[in-house]
Amino acid sequence: MDPEFWHKRWSTNQIGFHLPEVNPYLQRFWPQLGLPEETRVLVPLCGKTLDLMWLAQQGFSVLGIELSEKAVTDFFQEHQLEPNVSEEGAFKIFRAGAIEIRCGDFFALTPLDVADCATLYDRAALIALPAPMRERYVAHLLKILPDCVGLLITLDYNQDEMPGPPFSVGHEEVQRLLGGAWRLEILQEQDVLGESWKFLQAGVKRLDERVYLISRR
Repeated sequence: MDPEFWHKRWSTNQIGFHLPEVNPYLQRFWPQLGLPEETRVLVPLCGKTLDLMWLAQQGFSVLGIELSEKAVTDFFQEHQLEPNVSEEGAFKIFRAGAIEIRCGDFFALTPLDVADCATLYDRAALIALPAPMRERYVAHLLKILPDCVGLLITLDYNQDEMPGPPFSVGHEEVQRLLGGAWRLEILQEQDVLGESWKFLQAGVKRLDERVYLISRR
């Protein structure tokens, strides 16, 4: 998927994937991880999600990665934060309090960039990528995060009924991609089709949302 696709989505405000509220799964299940305060959380393809602010308000240090600079600047403006802006390697870095967002290509991240991240929160990264890029994404996570625990949220539906993104990532694919190096536990699984007008309009018959607790073996 060409980066220009996402730049265009943000520039034209086609951001139906952005939730106007904190993800309820995050609020429900994150405390179960039992992480100490100030633990650093990696949030790939973060957009301008309110989840970043919620994590910071719970006492965590947050590292978001986002391709679109508009998404990043919108996040800080909407929360009335004045970030310190710098450049480091392949990234333009925005920092304010406990929140840091690196604007650039996720695949340019190095182990050093995320060396202090002990946990991962993926609500919209894996499902934002087509199949070949999902393979690359997981391989890169394994390369840069040697020891990690976190939450993964996926959608599972008949991809023939609607093109992504968000893409369908079924349980078998999650097991194939992550199961060799990660322990996987399904915390919740439910059909959310009735809450998703976009999918209903497209004629999708089933839309399963899964929340995984993931931890490196």
